[in-house]
Amino acid sequence: MTKQRIVNRRVAPLVLAVGLCANPALYAAPALEEVLVTATLRTESLQDVPVSVNAMAGEKMQEAGIDKIEDLQAYVPNLSMSETGIGTNIYIRGIGSGINPGFEQSVGMYFDGISYGRGQLTRAPFLDLARVEVLRGPQNILYGKNSIAGALSLISARPGQEQEGMISGLYEPDHDEKIVDFMVSGPITDTLGGRLAIRKREFGGYIENLTLNRDEPQRDEGTIRAILDWDATPDLTAMLKVEIGKFNVLGRQVEIVNDQRSTTIPGGPTYSQALVGNFGAGPSVLNTTQDYKRSSNGDFSNNRTKNLTLNVDYALGEGTLTFITGFLNYEFQELCDCDFTGAPVFSVPFEEEYDQYSQEIRWVSAAGNTFEHIGGAYYQRSELTFFDKIVIDSPILPGAVASRLGAAAGASLSNTTTPRNFTTDADLWSVFWQTTWNASDRLRATLGLRYSYEEKEGTRDLSVADLNGVTKAPDGTVPSGIDFILAAVFKVERHDLEGKQSGGNLAPSINIQFDVNDDVMAYATASIGYKSGGFDARSNASPGGTIDGSFEYDEEQATSFEVGAKTSFLDGRGELNVAAFFTKYDDLQVSIFDGTLGFNVGNAGAAETMGIELDGRFALTDNLLMTAALAFLDFEFTDFEQGQCYQGQTPDQITPTANYCDYKGKTNQYVADYSGNVGFVYTRSFGEAMEFRAGTDFTFTDDYNSSQNLDPSQIQDGYVRVNMRVALSDVESGWEVAVVGKNVTDEDVISYSNDVPLANSSFGSIGHYAFVERPRSVAVQVAYRW
Repeated sequence: MTKQRIVNRRVAPLVLAVGLCANPALYAAPALEEVLVTATLRTESLQDVPVSVNAMAGEKMQEAGIDKIEDLQAYVPNLSMSETGIGTNIYIRGIGSGINPGFEQSVGMYFDGISYGRGQLTRAPFLDLARVEVLRGPQNILYGKNSIAGALSLISARPGQEQEGMISGLYEPDHDEKIVDFMVSGPITDTLGGRLAIRKREFGGYIENLTLNRDEPQRDEGTIRAILDWDATPDLTAMLKVEIGKFNVLGRQVEIVNDQRSTTIPGGPTYSQALVGNFGAGPSVLNTTQDYKRSSNGDFSNNRTKNLTLNVDYALGEGTLTFITGFLNYEFQELCDCDFTGAPVFSVPFEEEYDQYSQEIRWVSAAGNTFEHIGGAYYQRSELTFFDKIVIDSPILPGAVASRLGAAAGASLSNTTTPRNFTTDADLWSVFWQTTWNASDRLRATLGLRYSYEEKEGTRDLSVADLNGVTKAPDGTVPSGIDFILAAVFKVERHDLEGKQSGGNLAPSINIQFDVNDDVMAYATASIGYKSGGFDARSNASPGGTIDGSFEYDEEQATSFEVGAKTSFLDGRGELNVAAFFTKYDDLQVSIFDGTLGFNVGNAGAAETMGIELDGRFALTDNLLMTAALAFLDFEFTDFEQGQCYQGQTPDQITPTANYCDYKGKTNQYVADYSGNVGFVYTRSFGEAMEFRAGTDFTFTDDYNSSQNLDPSQIQDGYVRVNMRVALSDVESGWEVAVVGKNVTDEDVISYSNDVPLANSSFGSIGHYAFVERPRSVAVQVAYRW
């Protein structure tokens, strides 16, 4: 790999604000070694980069058993990611997209420069990464695809100048986790280098399914990636990456954690008691406390991913011209036991397929001149198809309806499905330019502009059929008719919608940097970013109908201000970086649970988020390194009149089709007043080539609400989790043996919760289900490198 290729790679700053450093040689002396990065596509010191960012080296992630973004969030303050029953949430600084396949993600994910804007891709496992970087706040110039809350940049490890290889394994007995990683890399010819990486992971689960007598979620993952680096001429280099992967999941990490007595059924049973006593459900349904046990008829998620990336760099005069071409495809099939009980009330199968082509052309001028420039153009074409349906194939729900509305009503609901199809196609064009003026040796100013124009088309139709797929004809709204029952029980009505959107926006950014002295750099940034509008995939009704549904939503805008400083002290022995930010969001896009099963998308109004983020590292001794990161966050909705009420809450607004609660002055889901981590790593060499390493990470957070309707009963208490790793290795021979403990204090952590569907609307019982994170685990790792 030539130095020129490294300089012109799009990467973000590398901040090792986590424990267990990836390269112990960096910390062999009290003075910290300078870290060079290319955040602005130019090589510069980390301490000169005006960005709030956390990053983790790929070797650290492998050592600590960090397999996906959900595991990464513990090490990055103000980053939250969680699975839900029918989607994925990813938030930075309190802002995220919520649950809906129609959404572009507010937190953009970029893999070797290619936008991975779909929420499902954040569930995919990691493989052979050089590092993962988390940029906080709007990234609207170089990362210009809807990254209104922040961006995650994943960088693959690349072939080097030397032949090398690695095989490693991990085994964790309590949850039956087995991982095998293999990598081989090096020159193939004088001008061609190659790297092959393969990962296989199996996971047995940590939640006991009492209904099916098995542990869940079980995971079966496999990924293979091949990279070729070609130095075609002294001026032309190219990288080709091909990757295919799968990750199949059987079951979910979901439990019923709250089940209260009914206020509408005589005798006041809980929802679970009604299912068992009145409808013959099995006794496992009565388990309704958080104890790593669930009652479910079974869920699964089968995912396939494919991507191809071509990166070509051409030295044009003193600058570099770069072409990045990307092809991306994924498809998945899932089954959600979406009543979240072992009673066969209803289920929701769904599937999705996504295809994306993108092309970026970028020019970077030579560094060191009074004016430095970066400019380019970007095109992206995407096609998404989504299908789901509610399946009612047992007598429980028809029986419940019959007890309230009569036998004819219950009979009409039996053996019913509601097939729904959604499509959206989008074409995006954008051009961008960024100029840095080096006004003096200490003062720099950077102005960036990006203009984007996007065209979208969307369709959604929902019909009613029997279990054989035969369409049931509309029968009016009589109390015993299927249309009336679906509207009353599920808030579902037939519809057939289509729409088109088009429009452009200009996103500016200005940054001022000033070197106070050789050890302190201060900066200030102001920017405006946008996230495109689109079409709602998961609403069960049309807007303006008998039931209040949704279809189209508008773009979102963020106006952001950030000031910060990067400092070094004690002759380079320590570093401390700080950033303070304020961001105002207008026309905030939200996905609101309708209280039964659907999600309606709209533009909430406005919100403000502000806070302070700190990170640093300090060489305590020749052998002991301390790292730390801390974030304070304050979030407030300033205009959100039609928020979702939690169960039992008195509405502020009552309409003919829905009840709403005003969120003005309230915080958001996942917002903790503070969060952070502190890590220590001790390294000592002995003998001829032996090395001992021990690391401990303390990750902590204050209280946060795990429910999107901000139900006060769903507060997750603050906690401190401890991760540890102890390793012994022979540097010359290449072997290493380690013990890895994760969540060794065995903290109970809920990452997401919501109302149990139908419990309140049909049975008058207040109930919640929750996604529960993994308890304590202890694994053995072995590795051999050559």
